[in-house]
Amino acid sequence: MRWIHCLAVGALSVSLAACTTSPTGRSQLTLMSDEQLDQMGAQAFAQYQQELPTVGGAPLRYVECVTGAVVRALPERERNQNWQVKVFKSEQANAFALPGGYVGINTGLLQIAENQDQLAAVIGHEIAHVLARHANERASTQTATQLGLSVISSASGMQGAGGETMMAALGMGAQYGILLPFSRRHESEADTLGLNLMAEAGFDPRASIALWNNMGSGGARPPAWASTHPSHGQRIGGLEAAMGNAMSRYEWARNAGRTPNCPRP
Repeated sequence: MRWIHCLAVGALSVSLAACTTSPTGRSQLTLMSDEQLDQMGAQAFAQYQQELPTVGGAPLRYVECVTGAVVRALPERERNQNWQVKVFKSEQANAFALPGGYVGINTGLLQIAENQDQLAAVIGHEIAHVLARHANERASTQTATQLGLSVISSASGMQGAGGETMMAALGMGAQYGILLPFSRRHESEADTLGLNLMAEAGFDPRASIALWNNMGSGGARPPAWASTHPSHGQRIGGLEAAMGNAMSRYEWARNAGRTPNCPRP
């Protein structure tokens, strides 16, 4: 579509200056420095701790054990970060990892993840987002898209109610045509990277399919084209397609003595 081409032209100067490659070989637009992302991660982690109470004891030791095993399988830069882990008291089945080395798991998720391998599937997926610099890419894509829409508005002289309506339509197009597909691509990439990561840490990657089946067992979901996540079927299909490679990594890890033992509380 012509307006997408205009967005690309409007953001061309920054794109040329900030093109990187994800761990899967995909080209990325990353405008922010690692230091900026790490600072944002620290701020978000602090805010989350202000909003929800934390849980210690056996649940925290369990999550720390699984996270530690996954972190030891990371590349050197990420492995050597001072990773901080918190368990939050919340019924929402939520988890996250943030740039700078922060992992948060809600108690609601611990009810869904039935064993250490399923929990490792979640933690591997979330840390994969950090490893692939998805937060940087999302923020950069948002910035470039807004820049493109601003250029269109200025160049075309869109003023008044008609101009506002057109800009709203362009914004909708950017949301469904660029930003949401990027988010779905990030989720699929994190699924693959996380699968390999948990396998290299010594966790059984086959547990990921059971975990995501547990996660997708309830509630209506939006259509795939209007969602930030792949559909349930797409997610399971992607995991199954990557399972052969992950199982090879798992066998290598077990032969290398990577046999994590994290008792579930």
